[in-house]
Amino acid sequence: MTAARATDGRRAATVERSTSETSIRISVDLDGTGTLDIGTGIPFFDHMLAQLGRHGGLDLVVLARGDLHIDAHHTVEDVGIALGEAFAAALGDKAGVRRFASNRVPLDEALVDVALDLSGRPFLVYEVAFPGQKILSDPPFDPQLIEEFWRAFVTSAAITLHITLVRGVNTHHIIEATFKSVARSLRDAVRVEGGGVPSTKGVL
Repeated sequence: MTAARATDGRRAATVERSTSETSIRISVDLDGTGTLDIGTGIPFFDHMLAQLGRHGGLDLVVLARGDLHIDAHHTVEDVGIALGEAFAAALGDKAGVRRFASNRVPLDEALVDVALDLSGRPFLVYEVAFPGQKILSDPPFDPQLIEEFWRAFVTSAAITLHITLVRGVNTHHIIEATFKSVARSLRDAVRVEGGGVPSTKGVL
């Protein structure tokens, strides 16, 4: 995996990751306008990544090829890894960021609560139970992969993330509310509103 941070002062980075299972290129600009170029071969996952970019105020490029003839798992997880790497590289030393953020986002009957910390310590709490049905897209999408995506993202980005389903019945609504809530929380947490690193340790 190679990661390159923008050299023109922007909080932006590009990551390229290639394995025997996937080939991925991701670019993130934390101060973007929601410009998107997303294609993973998994339509429902593309739709969720679009929510992350649009509601997170990110310019986001996610281009991935994976062994979808076997399963979507490798592609979803590896996108999470690469996206986390790009996010961390774009964030840099975190000087002046708000650091903490939380949001509660509804989508019809679904309500999801998110709290996060740009802590430098990867930790995921994921308390989301699905009714059981897959997303009936083409191909169908297994909702259990969403936890794998967030765990991969959190580990690579080195953030603490808590996701809690307050209520919900429709699997699509639950997942989409999750992505929107994380997106809004990331948008708030990376906002620059000071000058120093927001930690008594002086580093995050």
